[in-house]
Parts: sequence; structure tokens; C-alpha cells
Amino acid sequence: MTASPAHPLPALRAAFPLTLPVMAGYLFLGIAYGVLMQHIGLGAGWTLLMSALIYAGSMQYLAVSLLAASFDPLSALLLTLAVNARHLFYGLSMLHTFAGLGRFRPYLIFALSDETFSILCAHTPPEGIDRGWFSFFVALLNQLYWILGSLCGAWAGHLLPFNTTGLDFALTAMFFVSFLNQCGKRDQRPSAAVGVGCSLLCLLLFGADRFIIPAMLLILAVFALEGRIRKGGAAS
Repeated sequence: MTASPAHPLPALRAAFPLTLPVMAGYLFLGIAYGVLMQHIGLGAGWTLLMSALIYAGSMQYLAVSLLAASFDPLSALLLTLAVNARHLFYGLSMLHTFAGLGRFRPYLIFALSDETFSILCAHTPPEGIDRGWFSFFVALLNQLYWILGSLCGAWAGHLLPFNTTGLDFALTAMFFVSFLNQCGKRDQRPSAAVGVGCSLLCLLLFGADRFIIPAMLLILAVFALEGRIRKGGAAS
């Protein structure tokens, strides 16, 4: 006997085990983020608002530095666009997946993190489970893990003395591990090489303080050009 397609509880049960690996990562990274927010004088309330309304992972880490520095809205805008540009491609690839989900679509679009994208691409809801509820709970659980971790970090930073030296490197370390994993796969090495090459070139041209935004824009341009070339070759 299958569960009612419109019932949310079976969808929650199906989604929860898939999000457990995300929970392990998000709690740790969220705690580090919360401690950093507390360190610059923004407590649990601001941390909660940032994680609930922005929910941008790596951009939230960068926002800690932006909030602590002098106000530069243009630089913040360009950096945000460059860091989160990958979501343009995520969104395009999820158009079919989110089609017909009605009331769930606005939140699913907002909460489409890297990990949520991976789960929704790799897993389909079991038979008898409503696809909308399943997708919604995958996204919601992942965001709740991040919120919980960041709040725990903010409270811990308030109650306990912390030396935050190097703590802001936590997300960088995670991306570096992902990069090493990518280098281990033969078919993904060219894209890794493009990222390293563009970054080194922009580092030489713009210096250590200003190379990140040009590097990410250059990487996007290279991949966009590569896609056009492949599309043109396939058409011919």
C-alpha cells in the first residue's frame, strides 16, 4: 500500500536520510560562520537573519569581511555576482525538475544550494512520494542544518572565548578538498586546470587584493566560450 501522494510525512522520511551527509558539513561550517559573526560584533539575531534570508554559504563567509570593512557596494555587488554565478547554471538545469511544483517553486529556487542541487539531481522520490514535498523537504532540511549550525556558533562565540585566527579558512579548506577530488577524476581535470590558470593569470595582472572577481569572471567567460564551441561543433 503506497502513501498518499499529497501527504508530507512520507516525503520527509524519504528526504531526511539523503540530507544527513549535508548536515555533517553544514553544522560544522555554520558553527564557524556563527563564531565569525559574533567576533565582528553581530550576534545571534543578525546571524539568524543572514542564514534565513540570504543563505548563501560561501558568500555569507565573504560577507563577514565585507561587513567589517569600509562600505563599498559596487565591490560587494560584483563579488556576489561572481561567487554565486554558478547558480545561473543550476537554475537553468532545474527548470524541468521544478516544472509543475506550484507553491513549492519559490522556496526551491531560493534554497537551491550546491548540496541541495546535488541531491535533487541524483535522487528521485520513491514511488508514491509526492515530488513537490520531497524536493521541499530536501531544501528545507539543508537550510535548517545551516541555520542551526550558525546559531550554535553565534551562541558559542558569545559564551566562550575563541581565537578565530584561521577560522575563516574553513570554507576555503572545504573547497580545496573538493578541488583535489576533482583533480582525481580524469574527465574533470581540464576544468580544474582552467580555474587554476585563470586565477594565476589574474593574480599576476591585478595583484593579491583584487584578483578574485576578475578571475571568476574570466573562468565564467572561458566556460561559456567552450560551451558555444562545443555547441557549434555538434551542430556542424
